[in-house]
Amino acid sequence: MNRYLPVARQHFLAALASTSVVVKTISAVVVLLYLLAWAVDTSYALGVTPGYLFPPNFWVWTLVTHGLVEQHVWGVAASVGTVMACGRLLEPLWGALELLIFFAVVNVSAGVLAGLSYLLTYVATFDLDFLFAVRIYGAAGFLGGVLVALKQTMGDTTVLRVPQVRLKAAPALVLLLLALLRLSGLLDSCAPLAAYSYGALSGWVYLRFYQRHSRGRGDMSDHFAFASFFPEAVQPAVGLLAGLVHAALVKIKVCRKMVKRYDVGAPSSITISLPGTDPQDAERRRQLALKALNERLKRVEDQSAWPSMDDEEEDDDDEVRTDSQPLLPGGHDTSSSAQRTSRGPSGASLSSTSPSSASQSGGTASPSGVQHPESSIITFEDASSRS
Repeated sequence: MNRYLPVARQHFLAALASTSVVVKTISAVVVLLYLLAWAVDTSYALGVTPGYLFPPNFWVWTLVTHGLVEQHVWGVAASVGTVMACGRLLEPLWGALELLIFFAVVNVSAGVLAGLSYLLTYVATFDLDFLFAVRIYGAAGFLGGVLVALKQTMGDTTVLRVPQVRLKAAPALVLLLLALLRLSGLLDSCAPLAAYSYGALSGWVYLRFYQRHSRGRGDMSDHFAFASFFPEAVQPAVGLLAGLVHAALVKIKVCRKMVKRYDVGAPSSITISLPGTDPQDAERRRQLALKALNERLKRVEDQSAWPSMDDEEEDDDDEVRTDSQPLLPGGHDTSSSAQRTSRGPSGASLSSTSPSSASQSGGTASPSGVQHPESSIITFEDASSRS
């Protein structure tokens, strides 16, 4: 274990040095508040308490600070790791300012929605513990928003190979893990589960409808639909319900309706584009297609057996030796036995050899004294001219 700690520390310092001021500042504040928690109850003063969030107390500053408060060292590691992942994966695509806006939107939205949920629970049960005994703090809400953003940009990336888990399934898997931890008693409160759920939801709403980029606002692509976060068996039902909710939100002008845009001034032809079809998404799909094509070509090349140059040269030599051998044992070609017919006054006439001449030609001896067998090839002789 001691052998890997210096390597991990070196990689962490290198990653921290390559990040922006926003990432470094958030990480430093998380560490400082953790050290301060040894002397002061930071979860009470800076965390969201549902009874103090709403009037008459109205502790609104806790909506900004609750995502930076940690009480345990593993919480500090999770918080700093989440921020570092944003700096390495999302900040090059968005920029430091957009990352800071996303951090603020997710944390504030998660704090408001979680506090409102506990307030409604108190209205239903009249239990004051849901108002004043609950503390909402930590990086759970921001972690949910970050996983949703990574699903949007790197959804096809494989996280685990055995079993094969892709990044697009990470938000649902982490939610299931937190639910199991709560049911098993390892989590003493439902606050992390609620904060994570609302953080993921608020991050999706912001990225889906409100984030500004080069092609306009939001991401209305099919792979980032709300139903894509659920298993395929329930996606049709979830998609229908999400469509009804979206239609209702469009009527009250909370969300905008998806529209098509036509670029008539394009130089070649009409270009049809949908909001959210970012060039980065197209580049990601192109890289995946090229990778699949290269793997298929490599597989075909491995299965093909290419002949060697030596085998081709031996085949050429055999063909040359075969062509140079005579067709008949006597060394004469069959073409030499054919003779042109004489042309008389009445025209050219052909006559086949008589049996006697065929037998004579078959029994003729070669100059070397070897008698060749009788040939079955028909020869032509000059016909006698008629007077």
